[in-house]
Amino acid sequence: MIEELVTAGVALASVGTVYAMAAARVVKQYERGVVLRLGRLRSGVRGPGFTMIVPFVDRLQKVNMQIVTMPVPGQDGITRDNVTVRVDAVIYFKVVSAADAIIQVEDYRFAVSQMAQTSLRSIIGKSELDDLLSNREKLNQGLELMIDSPAVEWGVSIDRVEIKDVSLPETMKRSMARQAEADRERRARVINADAELQASKKLAEAASVMSEQPAALQLRLLQTVVAVAAEKNSTLVLPFPVELLRFLERAQQPAQQAAPPAPQTQQPPAQPQPSLPEAQQRPIQPQELSAQAQQLLAQWQQSMQEQLPPVETPLDPDFGGSKSGQD
Repeated sequence: MIEELVTAGVALASVGTVYAMAAARVVKQYERGVVLRLGRLRSGVRGPGFTMIVPFVDRLQKVNMQIVTMPVPGQDGITRDNVTVRVDAVIYFKVVSAADAIIQVEDYRFAVSQMAQTSLRSIIGKSELDDLLSNREKLNQGLELMIDSPAVEWGVSIDRVEIKDVSLPETMKRSMARQAEADRERRARVINADAELQASKKLAEAASVMSEQPAALQLRLLQTVVAVAAEKNSTLVLPFPVELLRFLERAQQPAQQAAPPAPQTQQPPAQPQPSLPEAQQRPIQPQELSAQAQQLLAQWQQSMQEQLPPVETPLDPDFGGSKSGQD
């Protein structure tokens, strides 16, 4: 009798242990447990920790409550301005109602993925290329609203949606590169024109200041010569200033007026030359030589002012050889 009781107790303990092992469940911190008893949803959602269910009667399904990062495959579409693009995105969502995620939809992950792809193609058709490239924040918000509207009924909350990449055809990339180059060239020309305008105004002011003092122009010329000569890699040709010639001419005229007339000396008669004219046989006097030199100097100054080559005046053949008359 005692042996039978011991055997029954051991069997009962074994059955209890098996029952406890079959009924025990552990729900993690980031999970929630949804219990279906004979196919019907239990009102309470099991929280994290140790929990018990009725074996062979209850069915516990665990739902992950973490934020899920799901990439959206690239979608080909035509924008509103007839440009073919390929856009891919990424979506962040999480389950806020574990019971709805199990009851309302068969596979909430697959449903969210398909809804994201459909919404992305719709956004591509409603937007222009410039919006896809530069105004992505607005498109992300619109895409999030389109996905979040049906996902609320599934117990899923869309955290955010980001357009990750926009792929363009090679021809469109080259066209955009040419457009950007033309725009930068236009801006460079505008900047250069503005710089020329400012420089012309400053040059006009400098010219008005230099016109009051003619010597300032010569000083500026000398400064330019010094700047060029500092390189020591070229030959420098310095123009002779006309103002210096005028200064020498004004200094020479009072000296000639104050000088007494020189006495005429008797020159020995020259031997007659039958081949020369009579006017060339006469010796040249110093007074005539000085007047002729002044005339040549005046002609040379006039030719320099008119920026023409100097005018050569034929001299008397006896001028070059008559050193006694010049002295």
